[in-house]
Amino acid sequence: MISPDLMKKIRQIEIRTRRLVDTNFAGEYHSVFKGRGIEFDEVRPYQYGDDVRSIDWNVTARTGEPYIKQYVEERELTVMFVVDASGSKDFGSVGRFKRELAAELASVLAFAATTNNDRVGLLMFTDQVELYIPPRKGRKHVLRLIRELLAFKPKRRGTNIKIALDTVNQALKRRSIIFLISDFVADPQTYRRELAVSNRHHDVIAVELRDPLETEIGDVGLLALEDPETDEILWVDTHNRAWRQAFHSRVQQVEAVKKAAFRQSAVDRIVVGTGEDYVVPLAAFFQERERRRRR
Repeated sequence: MISPDLMKKIRQIEIRTRRLVDTNFAGEYHSVFKGRGIEFDEVRPYQYGDDVRSIDWNVTARTGEPYIKQYVEERELTVMFVVDASGSKDFGSVGRFKRELAAELASVLAFAATTNNDRVGLLMFTDQVELYIPPRKGRKHVLRLIRELLAFKPKRRGTNIKIALDTVNQALKRRSIIFLISDFVADPQTYRRELAVSNRHHDVIAVELRDPLETEIGDVGLLALEDPETDEILWVDTHNRAWRQAFHSRVQQVEAVKKAAFRQSAVDRIVVGTGEDYVVPLAAFFQERERRRRR
């Protein structure tokens, strides 16, 4: 049963995100993603002027005559939301919790996909795959995804991005768009290879959720820091200038490693803060994609 409060929140997100899609993102989504997917159709004899890169060497060797592969543009795309549901998503010092931000971001992108009659699906993970909803079309299906994003109670609290990517790669047989939504607090070395493999088969976009308190801690005296995935508590003296400098240095190091992992995997990254308007980074992502598409 859905509680009245949850139903109200779902409805609010639907109204807000559909309005954003209608006014901001529907056209941009279409131009950036529509028609990006292609599927194999048939082989035919090579004709003068054909791209030699399309030659099917297996058929050519078997027949003794050059043949090329023909592809057709897919009429619809598959969009998969791979969402981190670990304990760190129940954190947010300004605006909203990261879990709520993930739900809104997925809602905007899902409604944008439905305007193109695309299929959308959801995989939620911690240190195991907690929920998988196969891609389908339609508003009712999108509302179901929003409900799960808001109400789902994971069994575990850890994070394993590798197992999430492995699972979605096995589930999706055709090239798809994958929005990987996480705060990426896990060591990039644990998922770097899977990220690169996934992006070779699909179009992977990393959506990173951030909270300002995770990157900048001011001088507030003695402070208890709790790891939401292990419940470990660490007391620190934020008045200690050396500790603050060490914390800042560590944040920069982690950021450099993450940027390198995304860059080497050729994965685009959208960074969204819990206290900011997510329209700005989403719009910037679509605009950058459109610029690259036109080159």
